[in-house]
Amino acid sequence: MTMNSPHRFLQEPDHIAICAETLAEGVSYVEDLLGVPLEAGGDHLFMGTHNMLLSLGPRFYLEVISINPEAAAPGRERWFELDSFFGQPRLTNWICRTDNLARSLASAPTGIGRIIPAARGDLRWQMVVPDHGSLPFDGAYPALIAWEGSAHPANSLQDRGCRLEKLTIEHPNADELKRHLRTLLDLSGIEIRRGNVKKLIATIKTPTGLKILQ
Repeated sequence: MTMNSPHRFLQEPDHIAICAETLAEGVSYVEDLLGVPLEAGGDHLFMGTHNMLLSLGPRFYLEVISINPEAAAPGRERWFELDSFFGQPRLTNWICRTDNLARSLASAPTGIGRIIPAARGDLRWQMVVPDHGSLPFDGAYPALIAWEGSAHPANSLQDRGCRLEKLTIEHPNADELKRHLRTLLDLSGIEIRRGNVKKLIATIKTPTGLKILQ
C-alpha cells in the first residue's frame, strides 16, 4: 500500500482497528483468519481500553481493541464507539498520522473531535477524539494521530510477513467522503465506493495468501 503524501507535511495511514466485545474474541478472529499470532499491546487507562497488535510493515500495524473490564470507567465516551459496540469482531476504523495535527484538524469535517494527550508505556501521542465517540461519516473518516518522538508501536513488533494490499471503504456518501479525504492524504491503495452502510474491508497479504478482513 502506497503511503507517500503529496502535501508539504506528513499525512499517511498509520494503523487499522478491529473492535471487539472482548479482547480474546477479537484476537481469535484475526489470528484464525490471517494465520499469524498477535502480540501484546497494553492498556489505555485514560480510555478504559486495551489492545493487541500485528505488524503490517514499517510504521503500519493492525490493532485489536476492546473495553478492558478491569479498568475504571473513563468518565467520557470511549474512542471508536466502543461503548455501543456489540456483535462479532470487525474492522471499524482506520487511523492516519500527521506531523501537523492542528493543520490536519483544521481541514477535517465538522465533528472530528478535539486533541487529547495519550500514553501507553513508553509511547506518547496526541489524538483527535470526538466527545460523542463517533467520527465523521459514521466512522468512515479516519481518526487523526500525531506520535511524539521516534517511538512507534510497529517498531517493536515482529514482522510476520503480513502487508495491507488495499483498504476499501464503503459509505452511502462515498463521493463526499472522497472529497474530504483528498484534502488529507494520497488515496493510492484506498478504494472508496458507495455502499448502503459504512463498511471497511482490508485486503491483507499473508504468508498463506490474500485474506479479507472486515
